[in-house]
Amino acid sequence: MLAAADTARPFLKWAGGKRQLLGELLRHAPRATARYHEPFLGGGALFFALKPARAVLSDVNLRLIRTYRGVKDDVERVIGLLESYPHDADFYYELREVDIDRRSDAEVAAWFIYLNKTGFNGLYRVNRDNRFNVPFGRYARPTICNKATLRACSRALERAEILHLDFEQAVKKARRGDFVYFDPPYVPLSATSSFTSYTSNGFDAGAQTRLRDIAKKLKRSGVRVLLSNSSAPFVRNLYKSGFVLHEVSALRPVNSKATKRGAVTELLIR
Repeated sequence: MLAAADTARPFLKWAGGKRQLLGELLRHAPRATARYHEPFLGGGALFFALKPARAVLSDVNLRLIRTYRGVKDDVERVIGLLESYPHDADFYYELREVDIDRRSDAEVAAWFIYLNKTGFNGLYRVNRDNRFNVPFGRYARPTICNKATLRACSRALERAEILHLDFEQAVKKARRGDFVYFDPPYVPLSATSSFTSYTSNGFDAGAQTRLRDIAKKLKRSGVRVLLSNSSAPFVRNLYKSGFVLHEVSALRPVNSKATKRGAVTELLIR
């Protein structure tokens, strides 16, 4: 039996991450599937919990996708870089300014993980020029490099395709007997609570509606579908026909504003 530290689990903090809802997610996930699809990858909590034999993982955030590829294909290089990075504000800001998109996947992964573990509240936020702009966090001794977890994740990712695609393109590979889990940027409960800036593009009402339509189409074709979203009236209305809605309570500790953290009601939709 693997020790807890040797078990694949999310190696990134992620706004809206699903580790705390795994029990509910697993209860609604099919027990046997031909292939698993996760088009809004984020922290990948459900993927790492299910450990599917075949998976297609995707996201529109290219740096996130390159981070997963770096961990999958060159985890020892990622570990070596992370172990060389000091927990230091000056180094943080220096690394933040690196033109990382010109570097290797392993370098992107180390950059992403370091900033994620040492930046303010674990946020990933970019400006309109796609420049990461989260300030240095106030942590005494953050775990920058968990070698055992990274190696376990690398092994789990060996069985996965990792794609940089829009969700509509990503699920074109889904067939009868597959399982698709959609965890999109949530519809905000208020005008100021949106996390859609995790890429330089947003995820507006039109995208949410397109997602609903694709989920309906997949269900009609025999694909098992599960979605997560907020409990906003817009979401309830969007999925009122042809779907079953389940309310769950979740803590949301990753937010730039302390007043926006805490327990909220979310929806699991299938």
